[in-house]
Amino acid sequence: MRRLFPVTDQTPPAVTGQAQPAVTGQAPPSAPGRTLSGEDREWSLDELAEAYAYPELAADGHWLRGNMVSTLDGAAQHDGRSQPISSDTDMRVFGTLRGLADVVVVGAETVRQEGYRPARAREAFAARRRAAGQGPAPAIAVVTASMDLDFSLPLFTAPLVPTLVLTGSAAPPERLAAAAAAGVEVVTAGEGAAVDAARAVRELADRGLRRQLTEGGPRLLGQFVAAGVLDELCLTVSPMLTAGDAQRIAGGGRLEVPTRLRLVSVLEEAGFLFTRYRRS
Repeated sequence: MRRLFPVTDQTPPAVTGQAQPAVTGQAPPSAPGRTLSGEDREWSLDELAEAYAYPELAADGHWLRGNMVSTLDGAAQHDGRSQPISSDTDMRVFGTLRGLADVVVVGAETVRQEGYRPARAREAFAARRRAAGQGPAPAIAVVTASMDLDFSLPLFTAPLVPTLVLTGSAAPPERLAAAAAAGVEVVTAGEGAAVDAARAVRELADRGLRRQLTEGGPRLLGQFVAAGVLDELCLTVSPMLTAGDAQRIAGGGRLEVPTRLRLVSVLEEAGFLFTRYRRS
């Protein structure tokens, strides 16, 4: 992996009066303590954690970042799943983002399609999480209007941190009863059946889950975009083409005025681009 942006020090400065090495194909040595942005090597999980660290938050602040992958022709999935367009390094970034988050917010359809399981504690992030006052692993928060969830799955029966379900006030009573019988905490985050995206963010923050990560799917990400509450997008651009009619990373209604984001960083590995954008 190598950093393409921001370029911190692409080439070391020339020293006045000092001849440069003339060995064919040999790059000049870097000065002590300097890092070449274009150096291609495997990054440690600690380096990835530094690169993707959440910003400092005010006492009442929260931060919602999205993590998605897209092919060159805009597909967010292939045959309904993101794994075929991903890579091993993309999954390391995926794990790092989880390792930094208080909560992972995901739509019910994505839970069903991707076979979601509870987040696990990882030793690589344990000290960092303790220092930040976080639990051993992020909670999973499932967004659903219908409550059509299988509460016998490990996501609900065996999580290290209890899984939350976000729904509207008009959710089906029989499904609410099923959740209660399974010991699952249900959070009301909207009037009627639907979840209000902005209210969902606030409800989670009120529970101390302020470093928020959404992994989609596209419909849920589109709701966060439309509500104006997405602070950051971590987008992996996969060097693949799928054609067909796969979903884009964000679905739902069209914005009247497109939202412009600011490029924060770009990493590259084997043709995959790992980009980060934030609200201006």
